[in-house]
Amino acid sequence: MRSDVEYSPVGEGLGLGMRDFWLYVWLRRAAVIAAHVTGLGLTLTISLLSRPGTSLFSWHPVGMSVAYCLCMTEGILLFSAEQSPFCFRSRKGKVRFHWFCQALVLIAAATGLGFIVASKNVPELPHLVTWHSWLGICTLATTGLQAACGICVIFPKLLRLSSPPPKLKLYHATCGLVVYLLATMTVVLAMFSDWFQAIVKGVAWWAFLLLPLFPALVVMNQITNAYLPRKKITN
Repeated sequence: MRSDVEYSPVGEGLGLGMRDFWLYVWLRRAAVIAAHVTGLGLTLTISLLSRPGTSLFSWHPVGMSVAYCLCMTEGILLFSAEQSPFCFRSRKGKVRFHWFCQALVLIAAATGLGFIVASKNVPELPHLVTWHSWLGICTLATTGLQAACGICVIFPKLLRLSSPPPKLKLYHATCGLVVYLLATMTVVLAMFSDWFQAIVKGVAWWAFLLLPLFPALVVMNQITNAYLPRKKITN
């Protein structure tokens, strides 16, 4: 017996005309492309401003920006339905590249953490004295949990998990969004540090303060649209 209730993906049934619909699609594509450019631009700019090699600390911004502004951003936007520079035809190819990006996140973040710890230990400076450092520790901890959640998604039978794969994917996506938002706030707080404010001033500082928020909005929109409950349409 045919049900009188159907389901449609989030975003359908908006009452848009064909012209407005295509404008909406192109605006979303432009936003995703801009998020790619912003993540890469932030990584390159922060790396140049830190002048890697001049001190132990100089490698900390490089490692963290590569981890979160670049690798994590690309690893999430890879699954965007609008636009991605990595045009894998198969879902399996996207998942493999996603794993590669997340592995780079762990490596780069661990490297950045090691250099900041070393830069504090040499002159015997105290650790965890700013909001940036505390939020950074929370971000690193949730990144580790996210990686563990990803392993559960890939190997549910091997780990003998009772939760069905769709629910595990939902947990994985939700945890990923939390990690990305924490990382974004950590980057924003880094711009209030004495190091960054001594290098970047005036209007440029305000621009840098707002830039990390744009990819975060795009990522949040992508994940919520993909995992929000389907909208019911009754005949």
